[in-house]
Amino acid sequence: MSPELHAWFIATAEALSPALGADIAAVGPLPLPEREDRGVPIFLARAVTGQQLSTKVAQTIWGRVEAAAAAHGGNLTALFCEAHAVTLRGCGLSANKIKALAAIRVAEESGHLTRAAIVAMDHIDRSAHLGQIHGIGQWTCDMASIFYCRDPDVWPEGDLAVQRVFARYLQRRRPRRAAARFAPYRSYLALSMWRLVDRTP
Repeated sequence: MSPELHAWFIATAEALSPALGADIAAVGPLPLPEREDRGVPIFLARAVTGQQLSTKVAQTIWGRVEAAAAAHGGNLTALFCEAHAVTLRGCGLSANKIKALAAIRVAEESGHLTRAAIVAMDHIDRSAHLGQIHGIGQWTCDMASIFYCRDPDVWPEGDLAVQRVFARYLQRRRPRRAAARFAPYRSYLALSMWRLVDRTP
């Protein structure tokens, strides 16, 4: 985020709420996260693993999955099948998440998760494409667009933490309509809300 964009963000936020403007100013200019590029299937698998879990618990379970994969030859996606369901359950994954991981593996093997193709899509097309995979919902598509594809204009309406923090500033305004003021840079707004989660009682 350039200084000019950050200044625009602060001004846009202040027009909604002086407190929001002050907090976004305090957070400072945030960059889009650098991609940890282990491939689209691994990104999706990790996102699915962490759904509806705290960051700490998600990291613990994913660490177990990686350890299990290492014990079976090191190929993570090779672990994502019914033959290894018992192992994955032992890592802490639910039956639905195991089914989703298996679907991710099938999509990878079918050639539907190549990095070049996924990154080239816009967010709407990418969401429709990824959403065909069992267990991949809109939240996971939003995370893929922000954190893997580095799309600057994604507003994750299904992320409860983002919505809860943002709503506290809005005085009954609708979050979607208020967030639209930050287009085409709504991903940065989401990043700011995540940064403010721990500061909001």
